[in-house]
Amino acid sequence: MNTSLITRRQMLHRSALAAPALALSAPLAPLFAAADQRRFKIGACDWSIGKMADPAAFAVAKQIGLDGVQVSLGTVANDMHLRKAEVQQQFKDAAKQAGLVVASLAIGELNSIPYKSDPRTVEWVSDCIGVCQALGVRVVLLAFFGNGDLKGDKAGTDEVVKRLKAVAPKAEKAGVVLGVESWLSAAEHLDILNRVGSKAVQVYYDVCNATDRGYDICQEIRQLGRKRICELHFKENGTLLGKGKVDFAKVRAALDDIGYRGWIQIEGAVPPGAPMLESYQANCKFVRSVLA
Repeated sequence: MNTSLITRRQMLHRSALAAPALALSAPLAPLFAAADQRRFKIGACDWSIGKMADPAAFAVAKQIGLDGVQVSLGTVANDMHLRKAEVQQQFKDAAKQAGLVVASLAIGELNSIPYKSDPRTVEWVSDCIGVCQALGVRVVLLAFFGNGDLKGDKAGTDEVVKRLKAVAPKAEKAGVVLGVESWLSAAEHLDILNRVGSKAVQVYYDVCNATDRGYDICQEIRQLGRKRICELHFKENGTLLGKGKVDFAKVRAALDDIGYRGWIQIEGAVPPGAPMLESYQANCKFVRSVLA
């Protein structure tokens, strides 16, 4: 009798018996993993869910099924109130009660009061770094639309580069990233980043804005790469995610190519006349299916 053959058969038999147990003990799929173990975490902008600069955003986010909220630093009217310790505590308490987290910060007022020209904004951007540390947040979105638009504005861009270079060392020391979101192309964004020369200044990439500008968003994501994209907005204007211009399956493939992991923030994506809550529940379900 061939003892080596018996041994082989025994091994195969034992392997077959063990396979189901191994399958049961294997890690769960990313979609069902605990939030802190997922490659992607899903949030929403507080202004998109009707609670801009309001701790009540977390209760709404819980109803939607999100992992966290992108929170506004504040408004001119409340003097960027998240800079105050007591307001920070309100947001911490609201997040804890909902079982969620502050995903990232945003200074949307820069669209009206431009970082490229208004001296008040220098303090806002500098102060938001300390706010990030207090809230345990890594990313701040700096908006450059409306009055703050940099497209075709060389003088304005030069001033933004100057101001970012001045604040970047503080952000680096704190482990905070300042994310530039604008109408600029990937190449134009890279020019700003290269001139600033700091890992603390990156691109906040909005797939809908870039699509509206006619950019090849998947090529741009690959061009910027993991080290230059700090966070993304998944957005559509006037329609649910998956029903508009953006091919999110291709976006996912591009994110896989660069090895991106982290927050995806849902913005906009509510059809005219549709209720926000139901729309965002559908958007959240869609995004989780794409990113699973």
